[in-house]
Amino acid sequence: MKKVGTVTHYYGKIGVAILQLEAPLKVGDTIKFQGHGADFEQPVSQMQVEHADVSEATAGSQVGMKVDQPVKEGVEAFLA
Repeated sequence: MKKVGTVTHYYGKIGVAILQLEAPLKVGDTIKFQGHGADFEQPVSQMQVEHADVSEATAGSQVGMKVDQPVKEGVEAFLA
């Protein structure tokens, strides 16, 4: 599995994780969250950069996305 990023923040009330990307990511990709108690896969259905919807993001970007389960800072995301 290829690592795409790490969770830097999680907003529990709205179920949104902020990911610091290490590799490109696009809507339609399936990612797997692992570590710190997380172990689940989900499709990327929507991403935002600076509160604007984007269909893809490059390495080095910070993106916000809805997640199906709570995640903690430091959880790693991989392309599934």
